[in-house]
Amino acid sequence: MENTWRWSLLAAVAPVTWGAAYFVTAHTLPATHPLWGSVLRALPAGLVLLALARRAPRGAWWWRSLVLGTLNMSAFFVLVYVAAQRLPTSVASTVMAVSPFALVLVAWPLLGQRPRVASLAGAGLGFAGVVAMLVTGSVRIDPLGVLAGAAAMVMSSVGFVLATRWKDDVDVLTTTSWQLVAGGLLLVPVAVVVEGAPPALDGRGWLGLAFLSLVATALAYVAWFTALRHLPASAVGLVGLLNPVTGVVVGLTLGGERLTGLQTLGVVAVLAAVLLGQPSLQARLRGRRAAPGRDHGPVRPPAQLTPVGR
Repeated sequence: MENTWRWSLLAAVAPVTWGAAYFVTAHTLPATHPLWGSVLRALPAGLVLLALARRAPRGAWWWRSLVLGTLNMSAFFVLVYVAAQRLPTSVASTVMAVSPFALVLVAWPLLGQRPRVASLAGAGLGFAGVVAMLVTGSVRIDPLGVLAGAAAMVMSSVGFVLATRWKDDVDVLTTTSWQLVAGGLLLVPVAVVVEGAPPALDGRGWLGLAFLSLVATALAYVAWFTALRHLPASAVGLVGLLNPVTGVVVGLTLGGERLTGLQTLGVVAVLAAVLLGQPSLQARLRGRRAAPGRDHGPVRPPAQLTPVGR
């Protein structure tokens, strides 16, 4: 358990950069080109990682890359782009924070990871914080933006769990590159038909795109998928709650958005939920509960113990 905090910190790279990505998307890229914006985010990142991995898909990984590229990259990026353009940064990132529930529910049947009470409590606490941050602000909420964010959250949760189940013996850098390239290529013909030529970007737009593609995509997804190979999906999902916290902080400091008192409590609740979901802390809590019973009553032999959370 001593190394779980290291993987949790690595996982945190992803939601922190994703939370900032809402602001960057809304303030540097044109709202009229969500498809091309998603292509330009996914494809360069995938090509950079593919150049580092230097390995092409084989066998089942051809269709797996298409499935994961759609769930985690192409359709996901389009929906996030729409949410970022239609909602304030703080609200857009907050909608995605319901993902711990989705990850727990999907990981149970597909990965056999039975959720622990502490993980469910953390998810519930995080959800309460999300609700406080979402419904008590002073800005008007766009239902279409919320719907796009929620759909992106569900799709990515399924994609993340499938990526963990299909890991085989292929390293994270390689599988991530395949997903990004597949997702980007799938969007190109759709973008041409629907939006025509790619948008003309100024210097600010290219800087924003560089951050989105290289940092909030290439680096973030490698960190996220690596953490998913070393931690339960429930723990990684709760780290993902740093997404709305980052979105709120960025919205406050750069976007001039205001935070109400109840929203502040929501941020605190979300941070507490992230800590509650960490395996190291859960192990300590279980140890404290078991301590009083060590001197009372017979101890069952190991053969009768039922493993939990596997």
